Amino acid sequence: MAKTEKLLVCCGTGCIANGAYDVADALEAEIKSRGLDVNVELKVERTGCSGECEAGPIVRLMPRDTMYYKVKPKDAADIIDSLEGEAVQRLLYREGKGKDAKYFEHMQDNPFYAKQHKIVLKDVGVIDPLSLDAYKAVGGYEGLEKALKMTPDEIITEVEKSGLRGKGGAGFPTGRKWRTAAGYDNFPKYIVCNGDEGDPGAFMDGSTMEGSPHAVIEGMIIGALAIGAETGVLYIRDEYALARDHIQHAIDDAYKAGILGDSIMGTDHKLDLSIVRGGGAFVCGESTALMNSIEGKVGEPRPKYIRSVQSGLFEQPTVLNNVESLASIPTILRLGGDEYAKVGTEKSKGTKVFAMVGKVKHTGLVEVPMGTTLRTLIYDIGGGIIGDRPFKAIQTGGPSGGCIPEDLLDLPVDFDTLKEYGAMMGSGGMIVMDDRSCMVEVARYYIDFLCEESCGKCTPCREGLRQMRAILTDICEGRGKEGDIELLERLGHTLEDASLCALGRTAPNPVLTTIKFFRDEYEAHIKEHRCPAGVCAALTSFKIDADKCTGCGLCSRSCPTDAISGEKKEAHVIDTSKCIACGSCREACNFDAIMTEGR
Repeated sequence: MAKTEKLLVCCGTGCIANGAYDVADALEAEIKSRGLDVNVELKVERTGCSGECEAGPIVRLMPRDTMYYKVKPKDAADIIDSLEGEAVQRLLYREGKGKDAKYFEHMQDNPFYAKQHKIVLKDVGVIDPLSLDAYKAVGGYEGLEKALKMTPDEIITEVEKSGLRGKGGAGFPTGRKWRTAAGYDNFPKYIVCNGDEGDPGAFMDGSTMEGSPHAVIEGMIIGALAIGAETGVLYIRDEYALARDHIQHAIDDAYKAGILGDSIMGTDHKLDLSIVRGGGAFVCGESTALMNSIEGKVGEPRPKYIRSVQSGLFEQPTVLNNVESLASIPTILRLGGDEYAKVGTEKSKGTKVFAMVGKVKHTGLVEVPMGTTLRTLIYDIGGGIIGDRPFKAIQTGGPSGGCIPEDLLDLPVDFDTLKEYGAMMGSGGMIVMDDRSCMVEVARYYIDFLCEESCGKCTPCREGLRQMRAILTDICEGRGKEGDIELLERLGHTLEDASLCALGRTAPNPVLTTIKFFRDEYEAHIKEHRCPAGVCAALTSFKIDADKCTGCGLCSRSCPTDAISGEKKEAHVIDTSKCIACGSCREACNFDAIMTEGR
């Protein structure tokens, strides 16, 4: 048998959906059929997310570091054969097609991984998340061991030197938050992990909890030591069943190993951790709404004149950090704050994890140094736009984020730069859009989401979002009128100034940035009754360019109303009386023969 000792099967949520468990079972069955011991001679390990989600299930052979993509159970025999021979070419990363195709065997040969710098995700996709021994083997709990020999002040000083800022979106200095909480003498104190990730298209925190649960727990223990807390709560999104299971498994193992409980690693320090399931509302990701939810109250924000570090959970001093911030802490303590601060920019230290989805070729989980440009993320790591279509915009920061246009692709991604342009980093969701995205409809979609998720406690957010949604709906459906754009801007600025919490204050971002950078699209909808992207059905009609149509029939087979007809290998036509302008034909056409017009 070759030097390979392990076959790492990505069993993150995305790969599981594509059959990763079946792949792992097939590999184990194949190993046993050859008379080998699956746990001794050749081990199959189910890991967390490997990152490149659209290429899953992914199998990584270690230590030779061969990576196979889009693996199916039927590939098991060929994979085991490759341990003593050539790699299975059809399963390797490939660039190009046909005779010009190039195949790359190792992880770092794949551009998706080559420019990443992993700190939070360093163990995700590498170790079995259900094994405490596996976590310890890669340096797990070394940071805690170091922290137990330090004073609270020394721990906080290291975090301050690291420059770590809250990665849930606010970007508040973590060390400053910890020092403030440590300064209060009110007990008990609490440390809380915010795992209520609710942004559409975001899965960074969920993947981290699934793939490296002990890193989050270790970060919480270190934080508890720093502020003097003996109780901690992980508030985890209700839909994240796998993440909750893995966190609970890790908590149970930590208690058994003496890492949690009344004597942390044999010392006088104690900490108890428990999980609370999220309330199922986007607003519960807001700090005070989250604490209300933990207490069994309605998940709505509290006034901010008293900070949570002074009076938070059960009106006691509380530190709330998100998953990514806490998972960074073990590395900071293990290597030192100065070493961590070498990565990133002057004001935004370390790395940031992003979930990159949408019209990008390689979707998935990405971790890069702060200050990496949008262009690097989209083109160097993401591989560019699907079908090599023109890039149009990227939505950063989730539903409350902003849309950044093509001429700003060289902006560095950090807390302060994005804010200057009306966007924000948020928790790390990124949605890439091509030229077939309507920016007015994008704004309407996000405002509709936020309108439904608003708790309704404050009038500016509750009523302002409803009015913005009504105006945007009118524009998309052909009822827009002069003055609507200016009214949207006034409403947006009112929400920014007068809303109670960050949900309302940031909610106008998708509207204000799309007006700022794509005002011509709003004007086309209102003045010309035309949707330039061909998305808004009330303002769009489709027809087929006879010169480009090859008569392949893909468009007619995709049409849900049988509005397209034509003979094979001859130009097809669309019956406009039947067409509902759904765009299915345009998505199906490989020859760019479907054209749009205003109605």
